[in-house]
Amino acid sequence: MGVLRRLPLCVTKKNMDKLILNNYFHSLFPIQKETVENITETFCDFAMEKNTTLLDKNAISTKTYFLEKGYVRSYILNEDNEEITTNIYAAPCFVNDFLSFFKKQPTKEIYQTITDCSFWETSLENVQKNFHNIPEFREFSRLLFVINYSKLNDRVIEMASEKAETRYINLLKQQSHIFQNVPLKIIASYLGITDSSLSRIRKEIGKI
Repeated sequence: MGVLRRLPLCVTKKNMDKLILNNYFHSLFPIQKETVENITETFCDFAMEKNTTLLDKNAISTKTYFLEKGYVRSYILNEDNEEITTNIYAAPCFVNDFLSFFKKQPTKEIYQTITDCSFWETSLENVQKNFHNIPEFREFSRLLFVINYSKLNDRVIEMASEKAETRYINLLKQQSHIFQNVPLKIIASYLGITDSSLSRIRKEIGKI
């Protein structure tokens, strides 16, 4: 398990420093620049070193995080105390246990940085304020939940219906950058296979 460190004090910055964050909102659907700046006004930045716990198991998430740079994973510990990676997050994207965040319930997963990372964060109070006062933010939130649900549903179907080789090829085609930034041990766990199985698959495909 990664080291759990207290996050640094949050310091707000000008919107010109929030280019990646603001552009992420624009990437989902058409939205006015001024509206996005109002939404992200309360976001503040911090950085974390690799192998650091962002959100620990059984904690209650009080912030939502936007990953501006780097890679994060979520994982659980099985009955044999082995780490099972449930998701790999590549910037730019939002990272959080949303059930914990919105329902104030303990998390079931651990969220850990894989590389050095840069984040933006805001509180539940700010999210709720934007949700009630900014119609475009409600639409953005709806789209974000749909996108996350679709990814989760696709992953469940993929894990149940496709061979390990197919899952590996799909990940390589869709997110080849992960193999340059994430340890193979974590990738193997994410694919639901052992390190040795991943090594064998890579060698066999390399011969084709």
